[in-house]
Amino acid sequence: MTRGRSDGTQKKRLIATICVVAIFLGFLYAYYGSIFGNQDHGAFALQRGSKSLSHYLMGNEDSEESTTSAEQDDAEDGVVPKSYPVCDDRHSELIPCLDRHLIYQMRLKLDLSLMEHYERHCPPPERRFNCLIPPPAGYKVPIKWPKSRDEVWKANIPHTHLAHEKSDQNWMVVKGEKIVFPGGGTHFHYGADKYIASIANMLNFSNDNLNNQGRLRTVLDVGCGVASFGGYLLSSNIIAMSLAPNDVHQNQIQFALERGIPAYLGVLGTKRLPYPSRSFELAHCSRCRIDWLQRDGILLLELDRLLRPGGYFAYSSPEAYAQDEEDLRIWRKMSDLVGRMCWRIAAKRNQTVIWQKPLTNDCYLQREPGTRPPLCRSDDDPDAVWGVQMEACITPYSDHDHKVKGSGLAPWPARLTSPPPRLQDFGYSTEMFEKDTEIWQRRVGSYWNLLSPKIESDTIRNVMDMKANMGSFGAALKDKDVWVMNVVPEDGPNTLKLIYDRGLIGSINNWCEAFSTYPRTYDLLHAWTVFSDIEKKECSIEDLLLEMDRILRPTGFVIIRDKQSIVDLIKKYLPALHWETVATANASSDSELDGDETVFIVQKKLWLTMPVVAQRGRISKQVPSSAV
Repeated sequence: MTRGRSDGTQKKRLIATICVVAIFLGFLYAYYGSIFGNQDHGAFALQRGSKSLSHYLMGNEDSEESTTSAEQDDAEDGVVPKSYPVCDDRHSELIPCLDRHLIYQMRLKLDLSLMEHYERHCPPPERRFNCLIPPPAGYKVPIKWPKSRDEVWKANIPHTHLAHEKSDQNWMVVKGEKIVFPGGGTHFHYGADKYIASIANMLNFSNDNLNNQGRLRTVLDVGCGVASFGGYLLSSNIIAMSLAPNDVHQNQIQFALERGIPAYLGVLGTKRLPYPSRSFELAHCSRCRIDWLQRDGILLLELDRLLRPGGYFAYSSPEAYAQDEEDLRIWRKMSDLVGRMCWRIAAKRNQTVIWQKPLTNDCYLQREPGTRPPLCRSDDDPDAVWGVQMEACITPYSDHDHKVKGSGLAPWPARLTSPPPRLQDFGYSTEMFEKDTEIWQRRVGSYWNLLSPKIESDTIRNVMDMKANMGSFGAALKDKDVWVMNVVPEDGPNTLKLIYDRGLIGSINNWCEAFSTYPRTYDLLHAWTVFSDIEKKECSIEDLLLEMDRILRPTGFVIIRDKQSIVDLIKKYLPALHWETVATANASSDSELDGDETVFIVQKKLWLTMPVVAQRGRISKQVPSSAV
């Protein structure tokens, strides 16, 4: 008996051990499969956040499985869902087209040396998230501009590694519940304001003001860090597109946007940046860690494409002043390259050199035959940027620009309302431009009247116009303390160059895909016929609504201007998104509306989640409050 019992005990122990190992392996497969496996990326998030917001708000403790399956069945049948699940907390900073996990899952073969892994790679429809991105624990309504330039809530971006890594450079400092930005940078420890004044002084601009009496307005800051350079330019009526990838300093652009400073996630890799040619008066790089000599200078040639005639490149780096052998070698090679590009040194002092691009094609035409880099082909469109590969060639000026010896732009602020010279590229007349400007001035006034019960003068800071056309919506906001990301759809007229010629900034995007920004980064989204366009392209309106919810800050607003049938459809999604109606106007109540056009304004509620242990022992999410 004893032996028999002993044998039985051993068998039971063996079976128990096998079961434990099987359970453990199952757990590993479920957890790591979500990161590295082939299973649907969005589906795993649905499992983890299976209880919806409305489920918790209603206090319903019934079976979570039944709720989730009902929601999924509704979506599959084409019925508008009553609620959306909450994504797992791990996805609170999800950027769908810049998602490293997606790259691993899809086994994309990318060249890391060319930074392809930092370029856009969007999920196919079956891998998109169908859940609401949760804010981090303790999230607060962001600090208002201009105070936000210098401090943000730590809970909103709970990442302090840059404060430790860059502690000697004054990037940022943790102080209690806040992260403070002293205004320092890698090459301007003692403040961006002093550094900016020194650049203006090097260029002999009056009063050490970099805006040069309104002639220098748009700036591209490459490898911008937390965008203090761009933040301090704003007081000089200069607007910078602060650009950086989602790299080892992965939250730098998130910090910039939380501060209320214009910024965009992008990288100088293999594709053109999403900006038209001749967009910026100044490009800037302060220890941006870019190898400008690689691939026949292709990255420097991309900056050349983006600079206006006579534009500047301010470069602060050891190569500009260090005397060790390697830095001297790089300096000699860069000097040779920019010389062949017809750039000249405008100024050089201490750690900074400023090169200037020529005003005309004369230098290009005087180069020896076979000089590299060559001029770009005559059939190359320098303004085609969406998914277009960079080329190691010089973009010459058009005959018009060559003759006028410059951009022909008025100084700021007259530039904003002066007809841009490149209107003729689209066959647009001055009268069309002026009428468009006047119409949007009235429309924006109407919008603000509708919003007035809900907003104060500092409520809105970061604004996105999702279909900007000629930029007249953004131009109408000039007297408000906001900045506008003007987005031009990639399949329409490429009017982004008109927007830059007005002294505004923006980017290209395909609204069938996600925008390159972090969650919770914009206070106001303006969607003029964007949903009608999406419908024509047979893309998902539901996907776009979820993307807008991802981009929008809690308590932020959406202004939808579209046909009535589109607005009626969107209204059905409001409970699931936890948006609420602010105002509606139609043609009968607003003379600015055309035909079937309707204005519909909604506000995103502030909702917070916190983990609780569910009855089955799983970690689930609870929403203790929902407020506006």
